[in-house]
Amino acid sequence: MISLSTRIPLIAHVQGRHGRVAIVDSHGAFAYDDLLDASARVATALLTGRDDLREERVAFLIVPGFAWVAVQWGIWRAGGVAVPLPLGSAKPELEYLIDDAQASALVFDAQAASLLTPIGTARGIRTLSYEQIFAHPSAGLPDIGPEITNDRRAMILYTSGTTNRPKGVVTTHANIAAQITSLVEAWEWSTDDRIVLCLPLHHVHGIINVVSCALWSGATCEMLPRFDANVVWDCIAGGGVTLFMSVPTVYVKLIVAWDAASPERRAELSQACRGLRLMVSGSSALPVGTLERWKEISGHTLLERYGMTEIGMALSNPLRGERTPGSVGTPLPGVEVQLVGENGAQVVPGTPGEIEVRGPSVFAEYWGQPDATRAAFRDGWFRTGDTAVVENGVYRILGRTSIDILKTGGHKVSALEIEEALREHPAVAECAVVGVPDPEWGERVAAAVVLNDGDALDLESFRAWAKELLAAHKVPSRLLVLDALPRNAMGKVTKPALVALFQNSCGGSADV
Repeated sequence: MISLSTRIPLIAHVQGRHGRVAIVDSHGAFAYDDLLDASARVATALLTGRDDLREERVAFLIVPGFAWVAVQWGIWRAGGVAVPLPLGSAKPELEYLIDDAQASALVFDAQAASLLTPIGTARGIRTLSYEQIFAHPSAGLPDIGPEITNDRRAMILYTSGTTNRPKGVVTTHANIAAQITSLVEAWEWSTDDRIVLCLPLHHVHGIINVVSCALWSGATCEMLPRFDANVVWDCIAGGGVTLFMSVPTVYVKLIVAWDAASPERRAELSQACRGLRLMVSGSSALPVGTLERWKEISGHTLLERYGMTEIGMALSNPLRGERTPGSVGTPLPGVEVQLVGENGAQVVPGTPGEIEVRGPSVFAEYWGQPDATRAAFRDGWFRTGDTAVVENGVYRILGRTSIDILKTGGHKVSALEIEEALREHPAVAECAVVGVPDPEWGERVAAAVVLNDGDALDLESFRAWAKELLAAHKVPSRLLVLDALPRNAMGKVTKPALVALFQNSCGGSADV
């Protein structure tokens, strides 16, 4: 009998790495052999004598760490589909995800037991605590067959659901392998690498870009249970870290923590950063000001890239070579990218178009939604819904076609471009721009801002200032001052929520 481990590309890559440290978490350091043993126990407990879960969905809610990876791998080794659930979710949100995935089992740690046990009991779904599973002896695992590396489903990640209920994005083992190998090649991962994870593990960023790439490469992943700026700085200052990947919001918080440190500590942290070979930012637009400030602190020009749940990563600035601020580089290895107009035809360089992606990394389907799956593709190309332009050979993201590309008075304008300009205002700490429906203009340009402590701002003076930087049709005609911008778990501003705030508010407006 051939071990199932040899059938799953990611797990096959860890064979023979005896004694090497795979994961470090709050409980200690764990070798690749520990991970294989623990995942075999998980698989055995899930199978309960069966030969194959046959793509049954297993949902799990576990704090990031060794146990999280052991459960994910154990589900795969039993022939199941892993459905990671978001930490911090309310009960109705979890119930929706579990019901939509039609999960046959729930796995959780002690922290999530009181939340998930009643959900499983009410539905007659099998519930298992990780502590129970880990005490379970492992048995010989079945041979499922070579299709495990091709079309067999491996994971369902739920999109943020900005306009409707979240959709389950299904990736196969082949999709996952293609996503990993593209990044391993482009960013030159090796067994000498060590990376810190401070991202949630229900998004492709943390699961693929950080954890999976590290383990595929035989590197070490230091996994934090949650983000804490000072803890992340401690990890970097401790030495040995070679890569760091996160989102713009995290870099902003790291900058704030650096600013609050003593001069001696700042010097220590900046020197430690210079020991890293690569620092990456993604998942939302990186303000140029943040990029420049981070370079002052760390000596690193953050590598910006572009991807999404359905495709993994598609575009990246180069590991070696010039990185263009505000751009996301060129297509990654094995990924095809094109820009098309509203008629589906490719646009010429310099003309904005919707990003379409094709290649082995592109997802298989939206779970249980064949119509949505068909609508997401055109002639074999996945329609991302994002608009970009190619300038000087590199891609620059203009925004979501439906959210960030505003149509006002017959003009198409990029919310991201306006935001970048508005951040220059001395009173503005953060901002987000949306289009608010308007019967005369189609959409009005509306800006929500968070101000620096002690500052005030009114619409009239803000507009007068903005006209020095932006064409008249790009200047916001509505303004909301907020204590904080609404964000999702990845730190991305939830713009539909902002549109609703404008529609329900009496915020300042100008008839222009």
